[in-house]
Amino acid sequence: MKSLRNLYKIGVGPSSSHTMGPVKASERFLAEHGDCDSYTVTLFGSLAMTGKGHGTDVAIKRVFGNRPVTVLFDKQTKCLVHPNTMELVGSKAGCEDVRMQVFSIGGGDIMVAGENFVEGADVYEQSTFQQIKDYCKQHDLRLYQYAVGCEGEQIVDYMKQIWAVMQRCVVEGLSQEGELPGGLGVQRRAKKLLNESNDITRHTRRDRIVAAYAFAVGEQNASGGTVVTAPTCGSSGVLPAVLVYAKQQQDYTDEQICQALLTAGVVGNVVKTNASISGAECGCQAEIGTACAMAAAALAELYGMTLDEIEYSAEVALEHQLGLTCDPVNGLVQIPCIERNAVGAMRAINAVSLATFLADSRKISFDTVVAVMYETGKDISEKYRETAVGGLAKIYK
Repeated sequence: MKSLRNLYKIGVGPSSSHTMGPVKASERFLAEHGDCDSYTVTLFGSLAMTGKGHGTDVAIKRVFGNRPVTVLFDKQTKCLVHPNTMELVGSKAGCEDVRMQVFSIGGGDIMVAGENFVEGADVYEQSTFQQIKDYCKQHDLRLYQYAVGCEGEQIVDYMKQIWAVMQRCVVEGLSQEGELPGGLGVQRRAKKLLNESNDITRHTRRDRIVAAYAFAVGEQNASGGTVVTAPTCGSSGVLPAVLVYAKQQQDYTDEQICQALLTAGVVGNVVKTNASISGAECGCQAEIGTACAMAAAALAELYGMTLDEIEYSAEVALEHQLGLTCDPVNGLVQIPCIERNAVGAMRAINAVSLATFLADSRKISFDTVVAVMYETGKDISEKYRETAVGGLAKIYK
């Protein structure tokens, strides 16, 4: 498995696969072919169908700067190797065009056709949760200790940066009001949710506050703010919402939160390695579902739960997101995406609550649910995999 630096990335919204990935591909192509006279970037599959809503073309043009570049949206070509495919072509007078086909595989990562390479070296020998759990039990390690052992102590400093950005994103999101860009007329609601969390029952207040934090991050992402992929931009509100609330309620230290982030990262890495975190490839279950599992594992770590209980927390969280489709209205990360972050955060807390007394009777492993999620995602019609041609994206007017 790759480093957690490849999972947790600090970047600008609204989409890791539709914005960060294409930007990275464009930067690489320019680094290798910066002397061309003109450029053409063609987007296929989900990138073409929802690229306008995600601002993919704007982000690409920003990379090329003053260089002449044309961005095309090919919505007709089928049978793609990956649903997030793009082709970059550079032309120079008297020379054959140079080409590069790139796949934006989720979380801001890219893969170049013919290279069989994803950025970053493997730093984890184990790749399934069962392998990791066996190793941890053999060496009497918690999951965050396992991560530090594989990554080195410097990963803790990186988690401190990640945590700082997550907290800042929640604070900034709660301070904003007004309409989100994109033309849907969606109003920011995080501040209102938080302000109306008083004078209600304790349990309802918790849900309202956690939802407000998730909304805050989701709204920042939708407006092009700085977020952390956890594991993607579109699902970036789940983990911060749960951890910020937990810190406020239980007064956990930043060191403990960073340990929880490492534990969550291991869980997210297992999904990313063995399945997918791309909504275009496997639907929203791959994004919100993974984020929910990560948040559940993080909270279970803060509670000092056992490895089996942490696994059950993550398994419950992901299992009950199976089949969740990705149908963004107008291709924007607003409807239903922002609300799904809030629901995912609340569901993560409930999953941990179940695991505290049901873990010893569980029948399904986390690895099993990951495999089922990937199989389910492949079976979901492409209409419901971030193409905005089915579901809410089709029916909503």
